Amino acid sequence: MTSVNGIQVGYEDEGSGEPVLLIHGHPFDRTLWEPQLVKFAGPLHRLIVPDLRGFGETTVVPGKTHWEEYARDLAALLDHLGVGSAVVGGISMGGQLALEFYRLFPERVRALLIADSFAQTDTEEKRAWRYETADRLEAEGMAGYADEVLTSMVAPYNVEAQPAVAEHVLRMMRGAPPEGAAVALRSRAERPDYTGMLDRIAVPALVVVGRDDSFTTVQDAELLQQQIPDATLAVVDGAGHLPNLERAGDFNEVLAGFLARLPSLP
Repeated sequence: MTSVNGIQVGYEDEGSGEPVLLIHGHPFDRTLWEPQLVKFAGPLHRLIVPDLRGFGETTVVPGKTHWEEYARDLAALLDHLGVGSAVVGGISMGGQLALEFYRLFPERVRALLIADSFAQTDTEEKRAWRYETADRLEAEGMAGYADEVLTSMVAPYNVEAQPAVAEHVLRMMRGAPPEGAAVALRSRAERPDYTGMLDRIAVPALVVVGRDDSFTTVQDAELLQQQIPDATLAVVDGAGHLPNLERAGDFNEVLAGFLARLPSLP
């Protein structure tokens, strides 16, 4: 835990090699990346895995948070840790924040990982859903929402076959502070459209998607891969919205290959 950008931030910082910043999705926390911490933190890779503002151990900031503030928190954390640049990756909302981080701080991004995410802005219908859901979370708490969306977060067949994964996802969602989750939904509804900047991304990118993701489709991932100049696409079979948990071994193998192919640091 440390104080940056006017808030207290909970985070993991493990390993001593090349920095890799991993950004969780909504409404989760940094434990989403446990399989990747176990796999990658060590002499080759330094894993930096924070809780976003309003989630986990990080301060809930009441009222409105501008979308870019989440990315600025991450930059401030890297400053605190003495990290100039990193591989920056995220899943779902975290993938969109990775794009926002690149928009604001391209010189600090060595490579991008965008998992189960998309670059387009929301439709009016989706934006309205985010606002309505934010109001609901503040009024009712997280439990009902968590139960409803579990089989969208995790493929239904994996809820049955992998009860420990399903319980982990439920635990994160139920444990999310309702106000923090609501603020993030409203902020995300107002994020910019990133499609216009994709062809200007000048670092290697890995795009990953679960084959059976009901939130972000394989077509969404293909759009990212086609428009980012130096991007590769990996579709993870047997997974929904969270392939890093549902098929951790396959996800880690893809990520390991991507990291191994990056040019050596000077």
